[in-house]
Amino acid sequence: MFVTMTDLFCGAGGSTCGALQVPGVRVVMAANHSRHAIDTHQYNHQDTDHDCADISQVVPAKYPRTDILWGSPECTHHTRAQGKKRGHGEFTNGLFASDGTDEAAIRSRATMHDIARFAEHHRYRAIIVENVPDARWWGPEEAPGFAFDNWVRSVALWGPYHYRIVYLDSAHAQAAGPGSRSRRPRMYVIFWRKGVRAPDFDKWLRPNGACPQHGRVRLMQSFKRTKTCSPERPWGVYGIKTGQYVYRCPLVECRNQIVKPQVRGAAEAIDFTRPARTIGERSRPLVDNTMRKIRAGWLKYRRVHADGALIAPYMVELHGGGSSHRPATQPMSTLTAGGLNHGVVYADPAAHELLPYYGSSSAQPVTAPMPTLTTRDRHGLIGYASSLEECRYRMILPSEAALAMEFPEEYVFLGERDQTIEMIGNAVTPNAGRDLVGMVVEALTGEEVSLPPWGGSVQVTPAVGEAP
Repeated sequence: MFVTMTDLFCGAGGSTCGALQVPGVRVVMAANHSRHAIDTHQYNHQDTDHDCADISQVVPAKYPRTDILWGSPECTHHTRAQGKKRGHGEFTNGLFASDGTDEAAIRSRATMHDIARFAEHHRYRAIIVENVPDARWWGPEEAPGFAFDNWVRSVALWGPYHYRIVYLDSAHAQAAGPGSRSRRPRMYVIFWRKGVRAPDFDKWLRPNGACPQHGRVRLMQSFKRTKTCSPERPWGVYGIKTGQYVYRCPLVECRNQIVKPQVRGAAEAIDFTRPARTIGERSRPLVDNTMRKIRAGWLKYRRVHADGALIAPYMVELHGGGSSHRPATQPMSTLTAGGLNHGVVYADPAAHELLPYYGSSSAQPVTAPMPTLTTRDRHGLIGYASSLEECRYRMILPSEAALAMEFPEEYVFLGERDQTIEMIGNAVTPNAGRDLVGMVVEALTGEEVSLPPWGGSVQVTPAVGEAP
């Protein structure tokens, strides 16, 4: 049984990449306003029809009806990363306000309404909408979330649909394969027709973790109680200290203790054999803020010997927001369309020690064992340096960023370097698309999509009474 999908605001194709990993899925139509994104999508997905267009100006009847609609309306002006309040001026002074209201931002957020327009015409069997978690608070300062709530209801009327809002970091999207090697917290709104089988959210949205008492378990999401979040009104991003939710062991014997999901490291996507100058060899010194972050990582991740130090590779994060550095055994911090502001620091390898590039999300001594969750046996050598100046430093490459986002190694990006970075930074991670589309396809077809060990292929089991 084939399940068809339309990919609106498709970008370079991350959501399509993920959907096509689910057996029986055909992405029939993909549309986006960006020419280089559509060119890239078409080059890599030649069996899909494409349209380069301002989707707000497209009559829905122009595109064929499909079973599933995936939509990724623009997220840039919903996020607090813009440094602006979430209250939006269109509720005060209108679309063409003359008092400084950002008209481009209003038009960007208005792309959400295209989902309702297409749902009205095509009455899809299911809809998946992706955006940043902050989109949940779309509305005026006096009533945050008012516009979002109305938007959800406007879509749900056309099925009519049930819906559920999912908050998922791509590093934790591990149901039908490995999670991403970069952090990407996102909100997904899943709509399905009333009166039909609901998606099995519990099956598909529980990452792996190692409980000290119970060993490997599939973790359950647990929302904190804050001013903006509660288990009854969930919202937010993962984080034990600063996030709105954590993961816990599902078994009560350990009192459902908090457990960090097991994740893949950014180092799996980084080519440490590429030439890079040492910090001491640079003709122009690095700026003070960059050196401050590099030095902080050096002090944290080295293990001092009599005449030098063993140092594990680590990432330096230059995009602000209070972040500084993290070990390369961690996922890369969130990639954005504004530029690859990630550097990597490493030293010449010391042949007598190895560092596995996957494992727990917590920083660990390089001598500590790390649980193997992937089938790709990747290890990197710990480096040796007598001083920080002997360490090598370079910015990550677009190809490494694409791998961290889980694009296949053979995926081709068309366009200039800045355009490639923009496409990667705006993309849906294929592994999140894979899991969410797989979850919806299972509900639509009644055929169980079995969850293999990491690295395996997705298998479809016919429903009871059906021929294989």
